[in-house]
Amino acid sequence: MRDAQPKVIYRKEYQVPAFLLERTELTFELFEDHAVVTSQLHLRRNPEADSGAALELNGQELELLEIAIDGRELAPDEYHRDDELLTIARAPAQCVLRCRTRIHPQDNTSLEGLYKSRTMFCTQCEAEGFRKITYFPDRPDVMSVFDVTIEADQALYPVLLSNGNPAPPEALANGRHRVRWHDPHPKPAYLFALVAGDLHYVEDRFRTCGGRDVTLRIYVEEKDLDKCAHAMDSLIQSMRWDEETYGREYDLDIFNIVAVDDFNMGAMENKGLNIFNSSCVLCRPDITTDAGFERVQAIVAHEYFHNWSGNRVTCRDWFQLSLKEGFTVFRDAEFSADMGSRTVKRIEDVSLLRTAQFAEDAGPMAHPVRPDSFIEISNFYTVTIYEKGAEVVRMIHTLLGPDLFRQGSDLYFERHDGQAVTCEEFVRAMEDASGVDLSQFRLWYSQAGTPRLVASGHYDAGAARYTLTLRQSCPATPGQPHKEPMTIPVALGLLGTAGNLPLRLADDQPGGETADNTHRVLELSREEQSFCFEGVMEAPVPALLRGFSAPVTLEYDYSTADLCALMSREADGFVRWDASQQLALRVLSDTQGQLAADSAVVVEPQFLEALGALLADPDLDPAMVAEMLRLPAEGYLAELAAGQGGADVDIIHQARQMLRSTIASAHADLFADCYQRLVTSAPFAPTAEQIGARSLRNMCLDYLALDGAEGLQLAQSQFDTATNMTDRLAALQAIAQHGPDQQRDAALARFYADWEQETLVVNQWLQVQAAMPVADALERVRALLAHPAFDIRNPNKVRSLIGAFSNANPVNFHRADGEGYRLLADIIEQLDSRNPQIAARLLTPLTKWRNYRGRGEQMRAQLQRLAAMPTVSRDVYEVLDKALA
Repeated sequence: MRDAQPKVIYRKEYQVPAFLLERTELTFELFEDHAVVTSQLHLRRNPEADSGAALELNGQELELLEIAIDGRELAPDEYHRDDELLTIARAPAQCVLRCRTRIHPQDNTSLEGLYKSRTMFCTQCEAEGFRKITYFPDRPDVMSVFDVTIEADQALYPVLLSNGNPAPPEALANGRHRVRWHDPHPKPAYLFALVAGDLHYVEDRFRTCGGRDVTLRIYVEEKDLDKCAHAMDSLIQSMRWDEETYGREYDLDIFNIVAVDDFNMGAMENKGLNIFNSSCVLCRPDITTDAGFERVQAIVAHEYFHNWSGNRVTCRDWFQLSLKEGFTVFRDAEFSADMGSRTVKRIEDVSLLRTAQFAEDAGPMAHPVRPDSFIEISNFYTVTIYEKGAEVVRMIHTLLGPDLFRQGSDLYFERHDGQAVTCEEFVRAMEDASGVDLSQFRLWYSQAGTPRLVASGHYDAGAARYTLTLRQSCPATPGQPHKEPMTIPVALGLLGTAGNLPLRLADDQPGGETADNTHRVLELSREEQSFCFEGVMEAPVPALLRGFSAPVTLEYDYSTADLCALMSREADGFVRWDASQQLALRVLSDTQGQLAADSAVVVEPQFLEALGALLADPDLDPAMVAEMLRLPAEGYLAELAAGQGGADVDIIHQARQMLRSTIASAHADLFADCYQRLVTSAPFAPTAEQIGARSLRNMCLDYLALDGAEGLQLAQSQFDTATNMTDRLAALQAIAQHGPDQQRDAALARFYADWEQETLVVNQWLQVQAAMPVADALERVRALLAHPAFDIRNPNKVRSLIGAFSNANPVNFHRADGEGYRLLADIIEQLDSRNPQIAARLLTPLTKWRNYRGRGEQMRAQLQRLAAMPTVSRDVYEVLDKALA
């Protein structure tokens, strides 16, 4: 194995950079078989660093053509170069370092640094891609003003873009041209961007709260010009929301977005020039689902919000990644909630946390929101950093309240504008603005694992008192066997027979009630605390973790009647949904036990009645009802079973399918009535109201198709007549999941014939087939690997086919013969030398080998096979090393 023990980087070993950058001048000469990059770095020694420290510049896969200091070319013995660093031991305290390097973007399959996506040059420099462009102090705490000149063939690359504001283009000899860009805001190299291609744009303008007019452009291939309207609307909404909610105004004359087909991530917030995966910016009703519209809106917002929470204030080192990502995910989640259904947005976010982040916390890659070490930073763009990091920010918001939180964010931006800082400095700004001590709360940044919250209640009818006792603990995680109690905000209400009861804590001072006297936020800070409520006139049902006020697992001994009461009467929409999930989990557990014992399956009647009541009530939010009807996923059920002797994937699949069939049969008439009630002739619009209606209508369709031929006929009719992709794809999925082979294959063939020219639609076609729980699913996936629609070089296609198969089709991925594991390992082996980032991310399902009963050793064998490869990237090595430890 190459580099069998790669270097581990530790947060505790951080040292300030030896040199700082006052200005960076870059010239790119782009050609078809190479590019020449000339850099002039205006350096000065950092007064906070050791005065004798050498100048170190990062560089990978670079051909050095020239190196000079202050105009004097350096002799070979004046610098040292290896695969990672160029070191100059005796650099002057202030100097201009000039380097010329040659690189080969057309051969760069890692999609890091400067590379070609089809006919377009583009960059991806976060986290450490800039070192593949030229020698540079490639670390986030070295910030510089950038002046960039781009030269290329004008016919092939008429559009030349970089960060900041442009000067007028210049014509050169031999059909080439040049554009200069100046970004006045100091930034680290990871925020650098360059795009060159034959692109067209849609344009709009935005007037800021300060009265400045900003030009907005989205650059795409000419064929995609009609797919940009929603992204542009989302950008304008984001700019307005950030001004109104956070007081943040945009700071350049132009804001550009470019759509790129080959991209490892969703999008990148490069200063003034956001580069987007095309799947995250292009949309149109006939090719994009409602989920796609919402995704575009959220990602456009996320990258725009980074202009302040990430760009103007950035992270000191990559251990602080959640400083920008967690804060910005929280901001984009609040934006999406304001634009749509707040309850449904919260449900979606919590579902991701429970299925992906809680699993990460319980697995070999568990790490704190602020990690202590890493081998390859690309492996730490995780749901813990992003989603759990956002939950940590949300808890601060909950503890402080919106007004004090806004004061804290204002202070943070004002205090640290133009700086590279730490998570600690973010929390300190919140403390200083609010006067609230968050010392214990900081443990959320340093302790890994999902805390376990155990609650119990006691009602004293004679004293009209209800006492709630809360106990917290956190399981051991790699490197952290013992955990300290954390500060956990527990939002709650008490539900009575006629609705939520007024709350008064026994130790409240007069006038101490909140504005809403049926809602309180308790602050749990010890291992065990009790809270006594007075004046409680009946035995209540506690509605705990309203809005999912903390990322914890909750245990409370609810009866079935309690859960049904919460489902039907609780004011908090999240708690209603969560009660439906808890009840479904209970029924699924019973069903698995009955199947394992080979006994008759009996489904709890109260559960079926509760679902029927949801379907029959036209006044409920359709989007929320759709989510309440969605049973917990098989992957989540497997995670829950991991600590109970291991998951039996076949029993889990059988139980879930049987329960869905029972629900479909029990409520066939209600599903049909609800479906028809939601039929509309209104023109398509991606509004919260329409999205909710389509969501419930298509959930009904899925249950109807599961119930038999009449439902499948309805699905076929919708597939044939649908005028938007949401309805057409939902019908295709219903047919693919539940229909006979002939109907399924005909629908899939027709869908491909209709949309084979639309890459993003074809990716959905691949995903539908990868997720089908049919007996020959693996063989279908193998065949699709050779289909013209699939290209292993394109991350979107890999995620659509291989990612969907290994994550969304557990019953086939976990085949008893182990061939699903072998297929995934084969793909990872192919990708590791091409694109290590994507290869490492695909590994996640195999790292869970300890969770599966009767399958674990087969999964582990594939990990060992990959570890034995002659060469292994750092990305894949780190995941393998932790998974096999």
